Amino acid sequence: MAVSKEDLDFEKKYLKNCLDDIKQQINELGKNLEIESKDLKETRKFIWENKGSMDPVEIRSNLLSSELEYYAFERHANYLKKLYRVKESPYFGRIDFVEDENNINHTIYIGITHLAKDNNNLIYDWRAPISSLFYDYEGGKASYIAPEGKISGLLTKKRQYKIKNEKLVHIFDNNINVTDEFLQEILSNTSNDKMKNIVNTIQKEQNEVIRNTDSKNLIVQGIAGSGKTSVALHRIAFLLYKLENINSNNILIFSPNNIFSEYISNVLPELGETNALDTTFSDFAKKYITKYNKIESFSSFIERYYTNSNVNKNLTTFKMSDEMIDIIDQYVEDLLNNVTFTNDIEIEISTYEKEYLNQLFHDRYAKVTLFERIELIAEHICNRENKRISKVGKTIQNILWKNLNVSKDIKVLFKNLFKSDAFIKKYNETLSDNEINKFINQKTLFYEDSLLLIYLQGKLQSFPYSSVIKQVVIDEAQDYSKLQYIILKKIFPYASYTVLGDINQNINPYYKYNSLYDLKDILGDTKYVELNKTYRSSPEIIEYTNKIMGLKHAVSIRHSNNFPVICENPVDLYAQLKDDIKEGQKHHKKIAIVTKNNEEAKMLYDMLKNDFEDINYLSEYSENFNHNLVIIPSYLSKGLEFDLVIVYTDKDNKYKNNEKNLYYVVTTRAQHQLKIYNQI
Repeated sequence: MAVSKEDLDFEKKYLKNCLDDIKQQINELGKNLEIESKDLKETRKFIWENKGSMDPVEIRSNLLSSELEYYAFERHANYLKKLYRVKESPYFGRIDFVEDENNINHTIYIGITHLAKDNNNLIYDWRAPISSLFYDYEGGKASYIAPEGKISGLLTKKRQYKIKNEKLVHIFDNNINVTDEFLQEILSNTSNDKMKNIVNTIQKEQNEVIRNTDSKNLIVQGIAGSGKTSVALHRIAFLLYKLENINSNNILIFSPNNIFSEYISNVLPELGETNALDTTFSDFAKKYITKYNKIESFSSFIERYYTNSNVNKNLTTFKMSDEMIDIIDQYVEDLLNNVTFTNDIEIEISTYEKEYLNQLFHDRYAKVTLFERIELIAEHICNRENKRISKVGKTIQNILWKNLNVSKDIKVLFKNLFKSDAFIKKYNETLSDNEINKFINQKTLFYEDSLLLIYLQGKLQSFPYSSVIKQVVIDEAQDYSKLQYIILKKIFPYASYTVLGDINQNINPYYKYNSLYDLKDILGDTKYVELNKTYRSSPEIIEYTNKIMGLKHAVSIRHSNNFPVICENPVDLYAQLKDDIKEGQKHHKKIAIVTKNNEEAKMLYDMLKNDFEDINYLSEYSENFNHNLVIIPSYLSKGLEFDLVIVYTDKDNKYKNNEKNLYYVVTTRAQHQLKIYNQI
């Protein structure tokens, strides 16, 4: 809908006023921060120089004053950073809303951060309660939840702006859910080095996930390209705005690999927030497993499967199964029931009979783990001997362990798991010492074994409880086993969980979910949501990828771009690749050749590196993602997107039916154009 000249003039004037106010506030904040910084240093210097003459009450009072000064300084500095980020494009949307109760018309401009002058809001933060109207309604009757309750009224205007370099480039008036016209313009853009925020195009179903604070936990099942990761990051930004006593250090994101972590690293800073803590499960596991030099990454775990370098796939499948949870539980129970002190022990002149020690172990301290029982018995003896536990506690523990019929070496206990009756009865096969030693004694612990070892350690030593993490976000949730969720819930029992995934994109060949809904039993109070619209790929690509998985509910929001999906068997691979890359570079910014495995990726890179200076081979150790032409193995491409994707497999290594999930992941990386080699 075109706007009138009068309306356009008003909008230009409003933009100029906002820009002027931002510049003024940046200038004033900068000056004030210099003064606040100087005052803060003086306060701390005063405390340091005079603490000897202060009583404890005065010291606490001055420290509190210093702390409050620091928090004010930090708050003002953060707001200054936000103003700098928006100084050339301060807002992106506007709504006009008439409240039922008082018939007052509110004109609300919406941006990444707020702007106020003389106690009037010129721009509202996109996370403010009233801003939800912009995302949830097309027009007409509308309502939002404010701190004082539900506010109802009439939404009479929804408008979007394209502002660049302080200039009003375009105005979109619309009566449909966050503008079809504006959204299509955004979707038609080429892909970027890093994921961008979607704050100006958040859709209603996405907004419901982002703003949900009623449910402690959320499970989001979303098809490829539905914006799951973007939704997760915007949800983090919303929670940081909405919830008290939480900051970025209280939020932990689990990402599939380091390339993906780097790819998403700009979103929260763009939204004016500090990046949350980020890890992969393997890196997370390293903090708790100290007996091994390295832990195999998930990507290497998958690579092992597709290169057939795993000597016993049946054993790996069993290790990844939910049955192992019950097996470890039973193994620990049997172990504890059979633990016994074999000898009396002497502590200086005192003798502690083995019967007494066994009574302490099996009766008094029966509710705690194996290692905790030994610690408590040592503490009990210290108390009886009037010894300080900090001095002799470890010594007494070592004496207790030496007279126990089980080893305290976690590797030995782990090895014995696979020789236990609990394991043999379920696996229906006895593993030889040689078979067990192959995966127990290597320097790099297999991925599947790391899950079992963390759980076993927790059952024997206790799980390391953390109260710092209040929100856990798990992306690509379908690739995590139930055991991994149990481990995380043990370590972060009071955290809230946002779990996002797609069962169709499960690339773990050893573990499958029928539905992510199954996780509700582990997480507890949980809301389950589905996102079935894809904003990444063209209709042509979605039509093709739907057939791979037999999907009927996946709907493309993009308009057609007239690039059909092309499947072919190249006669001359080298010539075909060169031609397709050069032709693709005429139309697209980001191009990826996605191979089935790492060996194929290395082979193609060696083939093409002399012809394309900017070509890059990405491995699991790559941390930067800023290349216009990349070659990447399939299992590292999760969550990424490119303008053109060329899918390559060797003609003798086609994707089989039992590998369709991985094939689906690869093909849905394409935004505008998809070419497929050797799959016919």
